[in-house]
Amino acid sequence: MTPRTHWNELPHSLRAAVEARTGPVIAVGTVPHGLNCATATTLTTAGGSTFVKGASAHDAEACAAQRWEMTVNPYVLDVGPRLRWRIAADGWELLGFEHIAGRHADLSPGSADLPLVAEVLRTAQNLRAPRHTTLPRFADRWTRFLGPGELRLLDGEALLHTDTNPHNLMVSDHRAYLVDWATPALGPAWVDIAYTAVRLLEADCTVDDVRTWAAGFPCWASADPRAVAAFVAANCRQWETVVGPTAARSSNARFAALRTLV
Repeated sequence: MTPRTHWNELPHSLRAAVEARTGPVIAVGTVPHGLNCATATTLTTAGGSTFVKGASAHDAEACAAQRWEMTVNPYVLDVGPRLRWRIAADGWELLGFEHIAGRHADLSPGSADLPLVAEVLRTAQNLRAPRHTTLPRFADRWTRFLGPGELRLLDGEALLHTDTNPHNLMVSDHRAYLVDWATPALGPAWVDIAYTAVRLLEADCTVDDVRTWAAGFPCWASADPRAVAAFVAANCRQWETVVGPTAARSSNARFAALRTLV
């Protein structure tokens, strides 16, 4: 996880540039979750609240992720918050979003959030990628872990989020939002359903529960079992590379369970 810089630790001139957009800040709430943000803050002003996330300008990977988030934002407003502004100054790149006053989704068995999460994912199935920009291909992430034949199975044209963990699924006013579009990709429509299914298993839902939940998505019902197997193999091999076979065992078991759902 990237170390966090708090609002009052940011350069004074940068904070002044933000307040020129938001108005004077009267309350600050630091957001502790998220792996890649160097700063993540909720700023409250007389005009309301803004969620601000940012990266050091020296962190090329994090800045690239934020630029992808900017690129897709106009196309994902049916499921996520609107980007209000971007500021690049004093060695930082900051993004200011509409603030969602809610909580992270509860993915545990029987949770009332599960149908809300399903609904936002169904809405996301209808999103269309920007035509003027070539987004990353989901299959290209896995060239280290899959052969050409397997890679072709992960090709597709759906606009994917690819990180549907509970921190990126917010619940507010009886609906769910899908936030943090920093790793978008083009690929098979069922990929975000698969990633969410793994999170349901992580939250102690049973395989039967997840099978029933996933069956509500036509894209999952029509998924090629060979493609799902390639997806499982790629994720398991990557995770073993990152943490080793022993530490990866429980996570990989959840991915492997996906093969029984199609």
